[in-house]
Amino acid sequence: MKSLINKLKNANKGMLFFYFISLTSYLVCYVLIFKSLLHLEGIETLIRILVLGLFGLFGLIYLIFGFKTLIKKKKIWFTILTIFTIIFAVIFGVSSHYIDFVYQKIENFVTKDTSTYTTVLIGLKGTTLTSDSKIGMITDETDRTGYILPLEFMKKENMKQEISYYGNYTELLKALYNKEVDAIFITKDYPILYRNEEKYQNIASETEILKEYSKEMKTEESELLASTKSLTEPFTVLFLGVDSESKDGLDANAAFNGDTLMLVTFNPKTLTATMLSFPRDTYVPIYSSSDRMLYQNKINASAAYGTASTVNTIEHLTGINIDYFVKVNFQGVIDLVNTLGGIDVDVEQPTYSYYVSIYGEGRLCESNSLRSTLPTDLVCMNTGMQHLNGEQALAYSRNRYGFINGDLDRNRHQQQVIEAVAKQLMKSSNLSTFENLLDTISKNIATNMKTNQILSFYQSIKGMLGKALNGEDFISIQKLALQTFYFTNPYGLSCVGYYQGSLDTVVKSMKENLGLIEIETIKTFSYDYSEDYEITSEIIGTGIYSGGKVPDSSITDTKKPEPSDNDNNNDDNTDDNTTDDNGSDNTNNDNNPEEGKDDNTDTGNGNGNDTTTDNKENPKEPETPTDKEDKKDDIIVPGTPNEEKKKEEP
Repeated sequence: MKSLINKLKNANKGMLFFYFISLTSYLVCYVLIFKSLLHLEGIETLIRILVLGLFGLFGLIYLIFGFKTLIKKKKIWFTILTIFTIIFAVIFGVSSHYIDFVYQKIENFVTKDTSTYTTVLIGLKGTTLTSDSKIGMITDETDRTGYILPLEFMKKENMKQEISYYGNYTELLKALYNKEVDAIFITKDYPILYRNEEKYQNIASETEILKEYSKEMKTEESELLASTKSLTEPFTVLFLGVDSESKDGLDANAAFNGDTLMLVTFNPKTLTATMLSFPRDTYVPIYSSSDRMLYQNKINASAAYGTASTVNTIEHLTGINIDYFVKVNFQGVIDLVNTLGGIDVDVEQPTYSYYVSIYGEGRLCESNSLRSTLPTDLVCMNTGMQHLNGEQALAYSRNRYGFINGDLDRNRHQQQVIEAVAKQLMKSSNLSTFENLLDTISKNIATNMKTNQILSFYQSIKGMLGKALNGEDFISIQKLALQTFYFTNPYGLSCVGYYQGSLDTVVKSMKENLGLIEIETIKTFSYDYSEDYEITSEIIGTGIYSGGKVPDSSITDTKKPEPSDNDNNNDDNTDDNTTDDNGSDNTNNDNNPEEGKDDNTDTGNGNGNDTTTDNKENPKEPETPTDKEDKKDDIIVPGTPNEEKKKEEP
C-alpha cells in the first residue's frame, strides 16, 4: 500500500488529475445511461444488455490499465484511453438526457389513474336557491359529475331540496330551461359540451353556478377503459377531437364535443391501417359509461356522458372492440404544423354556390383558432395544392360551410390534414425539431395507453423507417366510409342514417386488417414508389345500398314538421352544426331526396368523399333542411353581413 502511495506521489500531477476526473465522469454517466436504458422496456433488449456490458467492461479496463499507464508514465497510451473515456462519458450523458426527455414526454400524455372531477349546481340567471327549490340530476349511478358527486355534496351540505331524476342530459337541460326544476347538477365543463348546440349556444351567459364541488377520483378512463394489448399486435384506436383552451396539456377527463370521431385499425405486422370517420349527425343508440343503453340520438351526444360512453356507443355500432382512445386537442394542431414547418395539402374547391359567391372561385375562408368570425380575423387560403401553416391547417379541417355535404366533407378534410402531418413527420430529422414536436404532442394528447405499451410501438416505427429507407411507402392506409342518407327524425332533427350493407362491408375490412377474419380477396393496397406516403384511391363502403336503411322507415319516413324561422340559424362563433332542444345538432346540408323514395345511385362515389350521401333525385345543389327559397339568408358564412345580423338577433 505504501508502495502504491509512493508511486502516486511520483506520478505526473496533470495526468493524475485527468485520470480521476475522466474516471469519475465516466462512472457517473454510465450509471445515468444504465438507469435510462432500463426505462426502454421491450426495445432491443439484447442490444441494450450488450451495450451496457461492453461499456461496463471498458470502464473496468480504464480503471486498471489507465492507472498502470499513469504509474509507468506512458503518456501516449494514457492520453488515448483518457480521450476515449471522455468521449464515451459525453455520449452517455447526452443519450441519457434525450432518453429521459422522450420518456418524460410520453408519460405526460398517458392518462393518470386519478383526476379531479368537478360537479356544479347551475340555474338560470337570477336563480336563488331555497329550501323549496327543486333540483334535477340524471339517473345513471356511475356518472361521477352527474350523480355520484351531487349526492355526496348534498349529503355533506345537508341539502334537503326535492330531487327530480332524468334519464339523460338532454332531458335534464330541457327541464332547466322549461323551469320544471330550479337547478341541475352537471359537469363544470358544460359550456364546452353544449355551446355548439343552437338552443344552448349561450348557455354560459344564460346560466350561473350556484354551488361547486370537486374531488380527486379514480378516472373513468383508467377504471373502465384499461387495455393490456401490446402495440406489437393489431389494435384499434379511437381518436376524439377535444376543443380545449388550456395551454398546459389535457386533463384525463377533458371534455370533448364529439364532432370529430375517427376509428383507426393498425396492423404492425403488415404496416397497414384503415381509417373511418363518423359523421357527427349519425343517428345511433347511445350507451352510458356503464354500457347501458340510454336512448337514440346523434353520435356526438355520447360525449356528454364521457369517453367510456363514446367508446361503448361505437363498439355497439361496429361490433369491434376498441383497444385505445386518443384525445387530440385541435388547438395543438397549430403548434404541431408550425413546428413541422407547414404541411402540403390539396385544398378542395368549395362546392356551395352562395359561399363561392362571397369569397370567389378558388378561395376558402374560415374563422380563426379563437373562432372569431370578424372579416379581419378570417383565415383564408387558395384551393389546390398549398403549403399550409398551423392556422390554415386548423381552418381547413374545421370548414364545412363551403361544401354541400358539410360535415361529411369536413371529415375528409380532417383526414387530409392527418395524412399530411404523418408524411411531414417522417421527413423530420432535425434534433431541435424533434424536441419541439415531442413537447407539442405531450401537451395536446391524452390516451389510455400505458408508457410501456407506447414504447412497444418502437418495432412498428423501425419497420416504417426501414421501408422508407428502401424507397417504399412506410405505411398504407385504406380509407373507409359509410354510405349515408339524410332524414328527419320525429323531433324534426336533420340526421344521418346509413345502409346496413355499407356498415357490414366497412366492419369486414377492419376485421380483416386486425386479423380477426381471413382476407377473402387480395386487398387493393397500392404503392407508388415515387411518393413517401400513399393512400389507396378506393374508398371501401361507398356505393353500397344493400341491407336496408338504418334507422328503418318507422323513423326515417316520419313527416317533417313545418320549419320555424330559426331552423337554420347557426352558432356565430363556431364552425359546428347547430342543435335543437333534443341535444342533437341540425345540419345545414340536407341532401335527403324526396321522402319515401329509395335511392340506389351514388353521385359522390369515387370523388374521394369519406362519407357519401344519397343524391339520386337531386343531382343539383341540394336544399338545406328547411328547403327555403331564401336559404342563403339562413346560412351563416363567417365574415358576411348575414353572419353579423344573426349576432344582433336576441
